[in-house]
Amino acid sequence: MTRWFDTAMLRAVLARDASADRVVPPEGFTVRLTLFTAAAMAFLAVFALALSLAAGRLATSWGEELARASTIRISAPRDQMAEQTAAALRVLEQTPGVREARALSPDEQRALLQPWFGPDLPLDQLPVPQLIEVIEAEDGYDSEGLRLRLQAEVPGAVLDEHTRWRRPLVEAAGRLRTLGWVSMALIAAATGAMVTLAANAALAANAQVIAVLRLVGATDGYIASAFVRRFTLRTLAGAAAGAALGLGALLIMPGGGDTGGILTGLRLQGWHWMLPLLVPPLAALVAFLATAHASKRVLEGLT
Repeated sequence: MTRWFDTAMLRAVLARDASADRVVPPEGFTVRLTLFTAAAMAFLAVFALALSLAAGRLATSWGEELARASTIRISAPRDQMAEQTAAALRVLEQTPGVREARALSPDEQRALLQPWFGPDLPLDQLPVPQLIEVIEAEDGYDSEGLRLRLQAEVPGAVLDEHTRWRRPLVEAAGRLRTLGWVSMALIAAATGAMVTLAANAALAANAQVIAVLRLVGATDGYIASAFVRRFTLRTLAGAAAGAALGLGALLIMPGGGDTGGILTGLRLQGWHWMLPLLVPPLAALVAFLATAHASKRVLEGLT
């Protein structure tokens, strides 16, 4: 029994046998169940793959871009703001490890606050702190030393290295990536379970046909190969349709642009567009293994 499970079934899937195909009913609820399950699971698998890849890109982007960025926030009276800003910039120019430092313009600060307060925020009438963007060099800078200098020379300045909120964001993106891969594994398991259920139902419904085939000399390997071929090809066809629908849905999703978000960055990039093409053959492989196992177990029970 194990020998035809390993070799003959695979050959039967690759080489069409018209007489063997007639063993399996060409229509019925098992056909619809297999096609629908394969299409739905492939559709979900494409989105799980896109979510995992988008989360990976987001984690990399946040890790690389924010790791070298810091912010200095200056809170001072209006008549002292320009003086303290200039003093902070002088301190940064003299700090080893600081590659670039610049004060954000009113328009840039307004753009940062726009999602919360709208586009017509009157910055000149509100006590909004002045922000200075700090980009560190490869070797980095002494943050404690910089804090002491700012405390001494710019009393209203506060250094924020982004570490306390950057790390949770990167960890969350990494967990989303892991969740995407776990979702794909669960989708594969669910596909295998549904195909197994459909194969069991088809084998049980054709018990009398199987008994007649045995009487005329058909081997269990021949009978099982017919079921494996039909269910594998049905799964491949359904998964191909589902993957195509998933790719079409991704094409109409908005691009990530410069926002780097999850929901706006689900579209695949570059060679990643080739990865969904692996979903149908992988679904067919799952169906092959599931049907082979189910047919072996059911046929042994019918002896």
